[in-house]
Amino acid sequence: MAIKNTTKYIRAFIVTALLGLSLCTYAQINTEQVMRIGQNSLYFEDYMLSIQYFNQVIQAKPYQAKPYFMRAIAKYNLDDFAGAEADASKAIELNPFITDAYEVRGVSRQYQGKLKGAIEDYKQALTLLPRNRQLMFNLALAQEENGDLDEAAETFEKLLEVYPGFDNGYIGRAQMYVSKGDTVAALNDIEKALEINKNSVNGYVMRANLSIQRSQDYEQALADMDEAIKLQPKYAGFFINRAFLRYMTGNYFGAMADYDYAITLEPMNQMALFNRGLLEAEVSANDRALVDFTKVLEMDPNDYRSLYNRALIYRAKGMYKEAVADITRVIDAFPDLAAAYYTRMAIYNEMGDRNLAMRDYDKAEALIKSGVQMEYATNEHTVETAEKKKPASQADHQEESEEAMAKRFATLLTMNNDPELVEEFNNKDIRGKVQDRKVAIAIEPMMELTYHYSPTELKQGTNYIKEVDDLNATRALRFLIVVTAHPAQLTDSSDIAQHFTSIEYYNGYLASHAPRTVDYIGRAMDFITVHNYPAAIKDLTAAIELTPDFPVSYMLRAQARYHNLLTEDSSNSFPDQEAKDAASILAMRRMAYQEVMDDINKVISLSPRTPEAYYNRGNLQIDMQDLTSAIASYTKAIELKPDMGEAYYNRGYAYLSLGNRRQAIDDLSKAGELGILPSYNLLKMITN
Repeated sequence: MAIKNTTKYIRAFIVTALLGLSLCTYAQINTEQVMRIGQNSLYFEDYMLSIQYFNQVIQAKPYQAKPYFMRAIAKYNLDDFAGAEADASKAIELNPFITDAYEVRGVSRQYQGKLKGAIEDYKQALTLLPRNRQLMFNLALAQEENGDLDEAAETFEKLLEVYPGFDNGYIGRAQMYVSKGDTVAALNDIEKALEINKNSVNGYVMRANLSIQRSQDYEQALADMDEAIKLQPKYAGFFINRAFLRYMTGNYFGAMADYDYAITLEPMNQMALFNRGLLEAEVSANDRALVDFTKVLEMDPNDYRSLYNRALIYRAKGMYKEAVADITRVIDAFPDLAAAYYTRMAIYNEMGDRNLAMRDYDKAEALIKSGVQMEYATNEHTVETAEKKKPASQADHQEESEEAMAKRFATLLTMNNDPELVEEFNNKDIRGKVQDRKVAIAIEPMMELTYHYSPTELKQGTNYIKEVDDLNATRALRFLIVVTAHPAQLTDSSDIAQHFTSIEYYNGYLASHAPRTVDYIGRAMDFITVHNYPAAIKDLTAAIELTPDFPVSYMLRAQARYHNLLTEDSSNSFPDQEAKDAASILAMRRMAYQEVMDDINKVISLSPRTPEAYYNRGNLQIDMQDLTSAIASYTKAIELKPDMGEAYYNRGYAYLSLGNRRQAIDDLSKAGELGILPSYNLLKMITN
């Protein structure tokens, strides 16, 4: 099986020199200092933090091009290509002579598939720097990717004429020759690149590809992959592909060793686990194969190759019920795949169920006679085409179908093994990407009233709610309330103890004095802090009875009810649950959600210009799978508070859940600009 060739781009980095700005007034001095701090943060990889500083400069001096350009660099390095394009465009609008801005916008457009726009940007920059190596190289890559092969050939010719020692230029042109079908010229350029640079990983992996494509010379391809691995020994994809080549050259144990090491490097690599499972199944190491296929299915329950092969393992182990369950899921996904029915027929036969076996046999025969077979994409989990096949002879039906099944579902997979052609810049040394961190993708949490908050570099302050501020101003509470989506978790025993002491104080005070709303709120805040939500709900209900028009009480009770609901969900402990059926439990859960919603709606009715209330309503609507209403709630929150990054992030999440990718990207980009770090993780997932 040939290793696929698809042009692939790896992120490049930009670094800029510190800018010298005039010092005329105090405001200019302050802006310059903020700009300098932002650039230092950019240099030291703190892209999220640098964006916050550039935001401040833009807010103070929106007519300056450089802060937009710098922010574009930061966004680019966070894989926010749409945001980088927008900021670079603004910088160009304000100063059309910033060559680097055209570069940043060009590469950002290229990553988004806006190839014509990228080509225009590179050409525009070349009018300012006509012999710039990086610009010519990027232009040639964009032209090749856009299918403008003759133009790409001309650009590569000019590039290599001016820079004959540029090894990646030859690799890029070789890729272009492959696209034109001229493998001889491609191989000549690869040899030239390796002559210039013996450490060119791109050269070795591309020559390995050509060895397979031209002559299925697995030995030569294996030798080149060995060299690539020496130069880049921590890339799991190279070991997966070398394992395939070792298998094709009869080195079973070497192939298994490579899969083992690939999994050591990337324990959750589905391709390595699947391939190792196939090899283990081939030598009847069924228990180990079963573990590997099951791991793949835990990560992707719709991996039909693994389902099919696990069904075979279950059959071999005599676990017929499990085998039927797996192969039935394959049949449900591919109802016109005759071989799947033959496989299930064989399982039913071994189970002794002749009726079900004959039913599947008849179905398979009917499919083959009809001439319809589903072509299964070898490297995807989806049906690619439905093609009419010529009916085979009756004797060949089952044999051909089983062979087709093996081809579709039991073939070793390979990673894309392409030359990693890197877009280049005049300035290049910015490192570190928060979007590469492994984080769970979830919405930003509810806005809460809390006593404890830990400021971060990205968000120094808390949210403002007038009624909360008014309550703090009375100094009637023992601690000050802040509003945040990320309250601090108490870990110090003395901090926790002071809230139990505070509860005792309120107990004594309420027992000896006429009850006041503020006292119930104060004790409820302490109860919430120590996670005694039922007691907090009771106190807040008492506070509402005393003062039914105070929105803070409703917001706090919604908060306590929501946390109590989450606690009950996680512990599966609705009251008298053992005596209730599933319908009753569901009804109680819906009732609990509605109580939270009623309190949030009451806050909105009493204080309709509180964006946090609309934001919390949106979160609850997402929990209730009412995505359209959630988007409307977040939109209202953004109207009231245009810099509410959490609302942009959650609205982007909701848009993405509804399939509106374009709007999701815009919202996530804005959320990242406003300091919501997970935005870049989600952006990377949906744009790569």
